[in-house]
Amino acid sequence: MKRHNDQKINEVLGDMVNKLRLKPKLNQVVIRDTWTEMMGPSIARYTKKITLRKDKLYITIESAPLRQELSYGKEKLLDLLNEKLGEEFLKEIIIR
Repeated sequence: MKRHNDQKINEVLGDMVNKLRLKPKLNQVVIRDTWTEMMGPSIARYTKKITLRKDKLYITIESAPLRQELSYGKEKLLDLLNEKLGEEFLKEIIIR
């Protein structure tokens, strides 16, 4: 017997994440893991803090030359991170 309220598990989980407003926190975890994976251990070592506020990603880098170098590629980083998230979640990256 088929029920009328049958849903796929990914739909149910997606609805739950949206209702509980967990998406930003889940995205922050994905971004932190992706940052280490994308940048490698040498750059990840100089990364002091990664914070997500609304649609802006704040990255604190300890090395001034590295901070300057990363600031040149902010658009590419933004595109790569949004691609990893599967949506246009981030609007801006601020490197400090």
